[in-house]
Amino acid sequence: MCVIEPSPVVETRRLALRSPQAQDVTRLAALANDFDIARMTLRMPHPFSVQDAEDFVLQVAGQDPERARTFLIEHEDHGAVGVLGLFEAGDLGPEVGYWIGRPFWGRGYATEALAAGLVWASRNWRRRALVAGHFEDNPASGRVLEKAGFLYTGEVRPGFSRARGGEARTRRMIWLA
Repeated sequence: MCVIEPSPVVETRRLALRSPQAQDVTRLAALANDFDIARMTLRMPHPFSVQDAEDFVLQVAGQDPERARTFLIEHEDHGAVGVLGLFEAGDLGPEVGYWIGRPFWGRGYATEALAAGLVWASRNWRRRALVAGHFEDNPASGRVLEKAGFLYTGEVRPGFSRARGGEARTRRMIWLA
């Protein structure tokens, strides 16, 4: 059995992945309160308030580290730029999800954070397979997942987007260590 660190920090060339803390609430609320981000996720509400960010940080603090791990993605110069989460979802393996704040799109942060999260999941969490999905109208997320080594399964399933208030077709992918 592996020992699960209570608050791991994963470092890359430009980023640190760490647990979100109370001091991150205002920044998280500012970045996440963007419909174009929220509509590409399953669980994120829109609008996303400071209270939503506080609730998020508390929910993360209460996660079972054997079943879920959520990282704040922090850039060395810009501070928090997004979130990466891994969680048991009753699928073939844990699911991974992420979002990056709009000012930081197109800089490779999602790809870099995801790659680091996969290494962490494999080495520290001992996971050999992870799943992910992206809405059909978000091909950029599919490219991020492909760069990290995810492969399309051919399955497309409906996913309820809280921000959209409805279902969106979700292309499913898998990553094998």
